[in-house]
Amino acid sequence: MKKQQIAFHKTHITDDEINAVVEALKSGWTTMGPKTVEFERMFADYLFKDVNSPILYNTSFIHAVSLNSATAALHLALKAIGIDEGDEVILPTNTFVSTAEVVTYFKAKPVLCDIEYGTHNLDTGKLEDLITEKTRAIIPVHFAGQPCDMDEIMEVANRHQLKIIEDAAHALPSFYKGKKIGLIGDITCFSFYATKTLSTGEGGMAVTIDSGYAEKIRTNRLHGISKDAWNRYTDKGNWYYEVVDNGNKYNTTDINSALGIVQLAKLEELRDRRQRIAAMYTRAFEGISGITIPEIRADRETCWHLYVIKVGDRNNVIKKLKDLGVSTSVHFIPVHKHPYYRERYGYRNDDYPVANSVFEESISLPIYPDLTDEEVQYVIDAVSGAVTK
Repeated sequence: MKKQQIAFHKTHITDDEINAVVEALKSGWTTMGPKTVEFERMFADYLFKDVNSPILYNTSFIHAVSLNSATAALHLALKAIGIDEGDEVILPTNTFVSTAEVVTYFKAKPVLCDIEYGTHNLDTGKLEDLITEKTRAIIPVHFAGQPCDMDEIMEVANRHQLKIIEDAAHALPSFYKGKKIGLIGDITCFSFYATKTLSTGEGGMAVTIDSGYAEKIRTNRLHGISKDAWNRYTDKGNWYYEVVDNGNKYNTTDINSALGIVQLAKLEELRDRRQRIAAMYTRAFEGISGITIPEIRADRETCWHLYVIKVGDRNNVIKKLKDLGVSTSVHFIPVHKHPYYRERYGYRNDDYPVANSVFEESISLPIYPDLTDEEVQYVIDAVSGAVTK
């Protein structure tokens, strides 16, 4: 087979995105302004679309607050629900470090939960044993786009009066039992990083139906100022403002929001392409001994942010793929394995046997809308050869 170079990811950028950015630049609003307001409204509208409970949810009750990253969204979500020093927050060890990092901002403790082997999501059967009198919240992480067992998580949370902050960095658009991710927990945090299903380069969104939480996040994304720059510099406001909280500089820009508006309009088209690529991988790999394909539960739908296989001798397979020009990644190095967290919080490797196995076996394959069928087939042939030879 003739060697090709297959990138792990390429951001989907067309003339539509380029022209939108140029328009934003020409408008004079290079920071947060009217495009950001429009993007937030459109995002809330999108989550509302196809919702079966118009009495409970409508666009006036869905608050979408844009930020410069999902990390910022998670941080301000925890602040909105009142996390404080000495509190504990439960989250899966199989996640990007930012999920745990934001908990430490409050001098609170990330309490790590092991995961399920099939889905790589938080193992709800282990939640109860982790809850103490200091526990205040749970952060489920919808790995690769497949939603966690939200009914079980919500039941535990309600029984113990805990808040739910969903880390949905991978999960746009994903569905749990017919319900779109974004409308289940107390606050849901999305990522628009370069590799995500909707990309603004850098960016994030916090979504909630609680107006109090939304207002706290809006205020704290811009230094704790009582009125944001958009209001102060239009006829909606004036020069005077007050700092009402110890906030952060977490706002996004109209340049990023212009990208978001364009990508949101084609989000389902981009999702459909990811689904077709995933289907090609699954058909090719499901009969090959030595490759474990992703387990997708029947009552949920994934957006296929990632396609992760599990193999033996993972590092050798990655090397063989690299030699063939196929770039891959690993999601994730579990939090308990990172020196800072291991030494600071005393996590023990033996407490997370499933996450350890998943980490040692996992390879994330290229999956993005601009990947051609011919390139997908090249990846399939390369993986098949690397595993079976």
